[in-house]
Amino acid sequence: MCMSSESTPAVGVEEQAAVVIGGTTGIGRVIALALAEEGADVIATSRSEDSVRSVTEELRERGATTTETTCDVRERATIEDLREVAEETLGSIDLLVNSAGSVAQASITEMTDDEWERDIDVCLTGVFRACQVFGRAMTEGSIVNISSMSAGQARENRPAYCAAKSGVNGLTRAAAADFAPDVRVNAIAPGFVKTELAGAKLEDGSQFRETVDERTPMERVATPEEIAGTAIYLASDAASFTTGQVLTVDGGYDVSAQ
Repeated sequence: MCMSSESTPAVGVEEQAAVVIGGTTGIGRVIALALAEEGADVIATSRSEDSVRSVTEELRERGATTTETTCDVRERATIEDLREVAEETLGSIDLLVNSAGSVAQASITEMTDDEWERDIDVCLTGVFRACQVFGRAMTEGSIVNISSMSAGQARENRPAYCAAKSGVNGLTRAAAADFAPDVRVNAIAPGFVKTELAGAKLEDGSQFRETVDERTPMERVATPEEIAGTAIYLASDAASFTTGQVLTVDGGYDVSAQ
């Protein structure tokens, strides 16, 4: 067997400087903590001072250099402030993770303009703002956007969320082209993930959970740690030639027979 003389790039983020927006709850929080566990310095942020304080303490316990700072992706100035704080605390930024979320649950006939605009602003325009603000300052590294399997599916009572996540996929590809070759931009599209935000519908034994498990070839839902593992891969040198991709992590749900 012919072996390449080039060494295989490592799957790791040790000594990287990372910012996780939406990093205090759900998938974003687990990604932030996993990055710290793997040796990265991490700032995890959201709008909530209490949540930021809590996750920052957890990051410090894992040995990460970090600081407490809030951010609202609907306000560009707070993203610019976040970048300045991150540069002062961590130096240059190697990784940006965009995980802020909003899900208005209403049918398209009942959804209000405010509900529509909030989901689009948080889930799509907020990602644009963060990519732009941080991308201007990044000389290398990667951006990982959290999309959703819902971007390519018909999901009732979530028109704004589905539209926003479809937009994130397109934005990811466009940003990858604009930031290449120095900064890579990819997205993760999780399927059903068991988090506190998912509520009772994904609890073991619920009717909805049983339906999901039956449809999914892996016969279960994901853990947040499995999504975090994908983020670590995309941020690592192992993904050094991967950009503009939307990586679906759903246990085969999307491609299984309906």
